[in-house]
Amino acid sequence: MVNIFSTLGFDLAEGPEIEDDYHNFGALNFADDHPARDMQDTFFIGEHVLRTHTSSVQIREMKKGKLPLRLIMPGRVYRNEAVSSRSNCFFHQIEGLYIDESVSFADLKQTLYYFVQQFFGEGTRVRFRASYFPFTEPSAEMDIWAGLDTEENRRLTKGTGWLEVLGCGMVHPNVLESCGIDSEKYTGFAFGMGIDRITMLKYGINDIRDLFVNDIRMLSQFAGV
Repeated sequence: MVNIFSTLGFDLAEGPEIEDDYHNFGALNFADDHPARDMQDTFFIGEHVLRTHTSSVQIREMKKGKLPLRLIMPGRVYRNEAVSSRSNCFFHQIEGLYIDESVSFADLKQTLYYFVQQFFGEGTRVRFRASYFPFTEPSAEMDIWAGLDTEENRRLTKGTGWLEVLGCGMVHPNVLESCGIDSEKYTGFAFGMGIDRITMLKYGINDIRDLFVNDIRMLSQFAGV
C-alpha cells in the first residue's frame, strides 16, 4: 500500500499512539459534545486517549507549515467497540493527506481509483456514497464490490455485496485554519482506510479476528516484507 501511494508522490509520516484531546479531536473540528468523545468509543488514559484514528498525525504535519503536503500515515488505532467478525477494538489504518493550491474532489477520486486498480487489479468495482465526517466537507465513503457468490461474502457485506473500506473528503476549512493554513488559498483532500479490512478483501479472510490470534496456520501463509 505504501509503495503504491509513493508512486504518486506521497511521503510517509508517523505519530504517537497516545494523544491529547487537541490532536485527536479538537483540531479536527469535533464539537465538545460529539459522540466520539464518549467512553463508548474512546479509550481514555487520564486526560489523554489512545488515538482513534491516524488523523492526529495529519494535524501534527499541517502545524509544521511546510506546504504543499502529500503524505500517507499508517499506524495502529483504538476504539472501544464490540469485537466481531467485522470489527475489533484495535486495528490499523492508513490515511492520506494532500494540501496544495486548487486541489479538488476529482483529484481525490482519481487517487483512490488508481490505488484500487493497482492493489486489487484492473476492473475492480468501486462506488462512492455521500457521508459525514467533522474534519471533511464534502465527505464520502468508498465501497468495494466483494460479491454475493458465497455465504461468507453475504455475511461480510450484510447481504449487499459491497464492503465499505474507507472514508474521505475535502479537508474542512476549519481544520486548515486551526493549523494556521489559509483556507482561501489552499485546499486539500484526506482519506483513511482500514488496513485490516483491505487485507481481508485481498486475501479472502472472512473474520478480522483471524489477523490477531497468532495461529501459525494463518501466519505461515504470509511472508514477511
